[in-house]
Amino acid sequence: MDLLKQSIDMAALYEKNPKVKAILLAGSVSKNLQDEHSDIELHILWSIPPTDHERKSPIEQINGTILSYHAYEDEEWSEAYLTRDGVKFEISSFLVETVERFVSDVVDQHDTDYDKQCIIASIHDGVSLCGEEKISEWKNRVAAYPSELTERMISENLWLGNRWNNREALLKRQDWLMLYDVLCGVQMKLFGVLFGLNRMYVHHPVFKWMENNIERMEIKPENLHARMNKTWIGDPASGVKELEGLIEEVMELVEEYHPGLDISEQKNSIEYVK
Repeated sequence: MDLLKQSIDMAALYEKNPKVKAILLAGSVSKNLQDEHSDIELHILWSIPPTDHERKSPIEQINGTILSYHAYEDEEWSEAYLTRDGVKFEISSFLVETVERFVSDVVDQHDTDYDKQCIIASIHDGVSLCGEEKISEWKNRVAAYPSELTERMISENLWLGNRWNNREALLKRQDWLMLYDVLCGVQMKLFGVLFGLNRMYVHHPVFKWMENNIERMEIKPENLHARMNKTWIGDPASGVKELEGLIEEVMELVEEYHPGLDISEQKNSIEYVK
């Protein structure tokens, strides 16, 4: 099934509304990474808030089935629906002024907020289906990843949290649920550091498409994907040891590429084991 064509056809229905100023194809389809499990993510950018009728009208025109429907929350309207062919659409609607502010927050103010970065990543990597001029303007603004954002991503994410210091106790107690929650949290922190090092905007709050994004990285530990997987597969003690090694190598990369960045407090925190 041609998901790109379905995206274009659906965007054409939204574009009929004069309040719609731009439409952006995001997610796996925009990157040509779709598989049999993929849905279609569209960002609809409005000049003024959409009504319920305006949000539902395109769905009704294709006799779609609404799966979820959310009122305005966290500066976004969202809904999901199925077409008659079983294709799932995930719609996120924003005001143009909201996206303008998010761009300024991340690019000018170096805000590390992942929800905002996800929008910026969609602009950076996404495909314009409507409002080419506006989306091109935003693409130009986010094209250069700010060096100050790199340093903030590194500094903030190297604080791995106090629970990492308890890893040996968790192993000894065989407290597996908490241990693996800690391992997952630390892995996501390391990804935050690596995304900053590689000047990549965070595209998903829990780093979906891990293997593909590791391939895009130029600065990373050797065999990163396989070693991340090893954290979860096999003996838990070996997984913890593997993650300890990755943390050490990531800190070495930070010191190599950003020698002027003071991470001494983070290193002291990481080295403490309870």
